[in-house]
Amino acid sequence: MPDTLLRGGLVWGPEGATEADVLIRGGEIAEVGADLKPQGAATVEATGCLITPGLVNTHHHLYQTLTRAVPEGQNAPLFGWLKALYPIWAQFTPDHMHVATQLGLAELALSGCTTSSDHLYLFPNGARLEDTIHAAAEVGLRFHPTRGGMSVGQSKGGLPPDYLVESEAAILEDCVRVVDSFHDPAPGSMCRVGLAPCSPFSVSQDLMRETAVLARDKGVRLHTHLAEDADDVTFSQEVFGCRPGQYAADLGWVGEDVWHAHCVKLDPSEIDLFARTGTGVAHCPCSNCRLGSGIAPLRAMLDEGVPVGLGVDGSASNDQASLIDEARQAMLLQRVALGGDAMTGAEALRVATEGGARVLGRDDIGVIAPGYRADLAVWDMSGIDAAGSWDRTALLFAGPRRVRDLFVEGRRVVDGGHLTTIDLPRLIARAEALVTALKV
Repeated sequence: MPDTLLRGGLVWGPEGATEADVLIRGGEIAEVGADLKPQGAATVEATGCLITPGLVNTHHHLYQTLTRAVPEGQNAPLFGWLKALYPIWAQFTPDHMHVATQLGLAELALSGCTTSSDHLYLFPNGARLEDTIHAAAEVGLRFHPTRGGMSVGQSKGGLPPDYLVESEAAILEDCVRVVDSFHDPAPGSMCRVGLAPCSPFSVSQDLMRETAVLARDKGVRLHTHLAEDADDVTFSQEVFGCRPGQYAADLGWVGEDVWHAHCVKLDPSEIDLFARTGTGVAHCPCSNCRLGSGIAPLRAMLDEGVPVGLGVDGSASNDQASLIDEARQAMLLQRVALGGDAMTGAEALRVATEGGARVLGRDDIGVIAPGYRADLAVWDMSGIDAAGSWDRTALLFAGPRRVRDLFVEGRRVVDGGHLTTIDLPRLIARAEALVTALKV
């Protein structure tokens, strides 16, 4: 792969932006500086553009991309929404998983995302985790798939229907298989597998404990949902006799190798627990608004030192997958809750980049500096979105919602606003055909 020079852009950093060139060599950022003149490099003109690190998505359910805006779930809170969608998801096949993953990742790429996690916790009709892994490799985004699972169905007091749950032995056996087959811990890895029992209301405490032991034996990360809304907290108190934070601590689910999705209802003692243990949080502001779950205590978590990244959550509970919009929403919600100076745009963008990298255990992405992987988003600030702006670095206030160019591991995944790796119109047509068949 030849060297690539991004020339003349404004290179973003949390302390400000400077006009500079960025040299990409072998999938890595080789140099950042003014007026670079490397021999033989392909030049990409970035004058009038803002260059940011690629955004990092720390929580998603990509399979849900084929069930956006289902009428029965549009106006329901979390538990009611899940009950409405379970019967539809039970019809999914490996083809649905593959198409949904590609569609969701394509949307993320156009919103500036270069790395995405995914939480797949149901496997109907022969679906397997590699249906998503192969799909992600074709799109070209850095991928952190997690092997989830549900083992406690309605007959045992859980939320999901019995026909969607698996035995705990089968879940653990497949966790071993996918880690051994697909996890790559090397620097610059394009695929790192995690283990992710779905939620306190769909798995047993035994499975949570055993999964934590297995993950640490294999050297992979742990992920689940926690304290998403008031019903979630009530369930924990009534069933387990404690708040969600204590539930997590008792089962070995705190530490630098753990990140929890949502955490809307963490109290101060739980925030302190996460800060002391380095336990991460995937903050999903748009989904939390969509489901009426509340406003997560993002400001408090950051002030206490909790590692926090952003997540779009499933497309069915968000209805779109734009990580740049999540960053803007995160900033705005903290201002709604705490005042107009509660969070800056730079802080929110840092959560979307460096913060997400830390939550996923990556020290090789999220920053534009020599030695980091060449995951870069190029935003054209000359269009209507930023016209009249006094600050061309204020992307979350005035700027495009789609990237002009996106580089992942130095490869150009988006060029001039168009995906280069897959045929998007053909993918959309295939997705629409699958959705039509699901409605029958």
